Amino acid sequence: MIVFPPAARLRRAAVVGALCAGLTVAVTGCGEDPDEGTNGVGKLSADQIEDKARAAATAADAVRLSGTVVSGGKTFTLDMRLKSDGAAGEVRTTGSTFELLRVGDELYLKADAAFWGRKPAANASASPRPGESDGPDGSGESEDGESAADKLGDKFVKVPAGDSSYKQLRGFTEMDVLLDGLLGLNGKLEKGAYRKVGVVRTIEVTADEGRGGRLDVSLAGTPYPLRLERAGGAGVVELKDWGKPFALEAPPEDQTVDYGPQLPSRD
Repeated sequence: MIVFPPAARLRRAAVVGALCAGLTVAVTGCGEDPDEGTNGVGKLSADQIEDKARAAATAADAVRLSGTVVSGGKTFTLDMRLKSDGAAGEVRTTGSTFELLRVGDELYLKADAAFWGRKPAANASASPRPGESDGPDGSGESEDGESAADKLGDKFVKVPAGDSSYKQLRGFTEMDVLLDGLLGLNGKLEKGAYRKVGVVRTIEVTADEGRGGRLDVSLAGTPYPLRLERAGGAGVVELKDWGKPFALEAPPEDQTVDYGPQLPSRD
């Protein structure tokens, strides 16, 4: 039996401790089973983990999605509560912030007067425009003296189904559409580190060594996707409150404006 002197034992312990720290992640200790007390998906292959996460998301009744999405060269910051028959939340992009509310097929947009009062695009249709001849005297005011921007500001404006913006705006409120478009990873999948999103432990799945996106899947309970870094720097979103119900109802009549078959044109 070899007996190490005290100094040698200390050095050996330090080396073992360093190896332990280097080979494990922050959420586990050396010698511990990282899957102990979890839902077990960390033991699966990367492809199986992604399949589990997609299946869990598809089966969910509701979710809250927040973060940034880059689409068409524009960056959108979303904070939306979504379910199959509607949604409510806020969308921000350069120079614009607005709320969206969808109850069934009825879609409402709420923004301040400055949003509605912007100069219309040069190729905009001849529909009534804020600040232009939407009043009978061509002054941009209605008979009661209010401009369109004044009438629409801070009100829930019903978006006509035939308006060109309806489909685009509704896309922000469609749970299935958003999740299907966001959750895709591009490239060969590999398991990454054991991590945390908030206080929830996760297993990471990477695509194309991270270039094709990164997905954090919950190790607690149902293996929901909790965080996604989209491929090519196209945004980062977090998903929470999976399956948590919330009420949706049309806004009160005194807070609603029906502008007609087409919304005012704006940039």
